[in-house]
Amino acid sequence: METAPVSQIKNELKNLPAEELSEMILRLAKFKKENKELLSYLLFDALNEEEYIRQVKEEIDLQFSGLNRSSFYLAKKTIRKVLRTTLKYIRFSPKPETEIELLLYFCQKLKDSKINYKSSRVIFNLYLNQVKRVQKVISQLHEDLQYDYREALEAL
Repeated sequence: METAPVSQIKNELKNLPAEELSEMILRLAKFKKENKELLSYLLFDALNEEEYIRQVKEEIDLQFSGLNRSSFYLAKKTIRKVLRTTLKYIRFSPKPETEIELLLYFCQKLKDSKINYKSSRVIFNLYLNQVKRVQKVISQLHEDLQYDYREALEAL
């Protein structure tokens, strides 16, 4: 069975009555946890992006506090999990500023974690890839914002 393209789905959704549309959305939210999280973001957090960023930073703090420093292998797994969670929350927000702030925060927490991430090629490359990603997003912003975020990036 072939999936319909987004444009066709969009046209069909325009023709649906509001009650039927809300039933479909609720059914979609029940189907997968990530759909429910995205719907929660759109309904409750999209209007207050600063609060959303604060909540995600708290989640990052919580996950880093559970970092197992006794085994580098377990620490690496936890760091990857924190990054996956961070990237998931970034996907919910269409604003590039949110992506920059959350990735900068992740990188700062990684540096502050007292893990020698530079000794592990995998973790160091993970760190460098996030820095490159931040640089790429910064280059797409307005010049005034670029200056502020570049200063924060260089502080890393």
